Amino acid sequence: MAEPVANREAQIVRTSIIGIIANVALAAFKAAVGTLSSSIAIVLDAVNNLSDALSSVITIVGTKLAAKAPDREHPYGHGRAEYLTTIVIAVIVLGAGVSSLKESVERILNPEQSSYETVTLIIVAVAVVAKILLGTYFKARGKALGSDTLVASGEDATMDSLISASTLVAALINVFFGLSLEAWLGVAISGLIIKTGIEILTEAIGKLLGRRIDAELATAIKETVCSVEGVRGAYDLVLTDYGPERSMGSIHVEVDEKMSAKEIDRITRQIQHEVLLHHHIALHTVGIYSVNTSTDAMDEASRISAKLDQIVSSEPFVLQTHGLYVDEEAKNVLFDIIVSYDAPNRNTVIARVANALKEEFPAYQFKIQIDEDISD
Repeated sequence: MAEPVANREAQIVRTSIIGIIANVALAAFKAAVGTLSSSIAIVLDAVNNLSDALSSVITIVGTKLAAKAPDREHPYGHGRAEYLTTIVIAVIVLGAGVSSLKESVERILNPEQSSYETVTLIIVAVAVVAKILLGTYFKARGKALGSDTLVASGEDATMDSLISASTLVAALINVFFGLSLEAWLGVAISGLIIKTGIEILTEAIGKLLGRRIDAELATAIKETVCSVEGVRGAYDLVLTDYGPERSMGSIHVEVDEKMSAKEIDRITRQIQHEVLLHHHIALHTVGIYSVNTSTDAMDEASRISAKLDQIVSSEPFVLQTHGLYVDEEAKNVLFDIIVSYDAPNRNTVIARVANALKEEFPAYQFKIQIDEDISD
């Protein structure tokens, strides 16, 4: 179960403070060692540690902003502030990467001989171990707290440990073989820093713009909904991300057409309770699809459904149909259809399906609702 909001905030802040202390200490060690040994790679690694410390500071600020209670102007809370601060972190990382790339290229064009002492190599080795431990800790806490920012910091720290390990290898090569690879290694480090910055930026922007619902989560929520007595099927799951642990959404369910308002009210409330309990997501709306249960209507619905399945099987862009209901009194057939975004013209696909059904069942009017392909 997810951490309560207040406790989650405290845990993220505490983890970030540990990261600040660890990264500042590592930066001081590396800066001193890099300056004494004239190693651009170690100095750049120290700069990267400082950027990691700054990222932890920004994480704290973002977490504090995101934890603010909803107000009249922001009724869904301030959770997306975490994504905005993640973008700031990404820009800082990208800036550090570009700056280090520039310095590394200058060192390649104007090389300087580096020198290493035993203590230098020991400190770098200690830094590798420290970064591995810090990265593992950050990722574990980030996953436990549902914080993408902490997970990203953990992945960044793990990458830093690999970079430091490469720096150590370059130093050993310099000591034993006299080959100077520091400047070239600086270029490699810069490339990795830039790559990390781009990945963090892309992830944060994607969440702000709105991404497709995770397939496993969508399946799990629908299974929970279908476990409620009286629900025959679950479709059209929509989730809006207002920040970590702050998703809201809606869903449609199929129920017996003869259910009373009282029974439907019970089902919808039970659905909302179960989804909030098991997935920590608030479903503000539960829409209803009627399922034919009278004998004549059931037979006709079965015939039309079978023909519909046959028709859409030859339509490669039709992903799903659902919610079919036959209204015998009005002679209407209602159902929803999901057409792939890859279709050249989605309306043309729907028109073909409607015309094929009309030819087979001329007594009915087909009212087709197009749904968006937003969840599995």
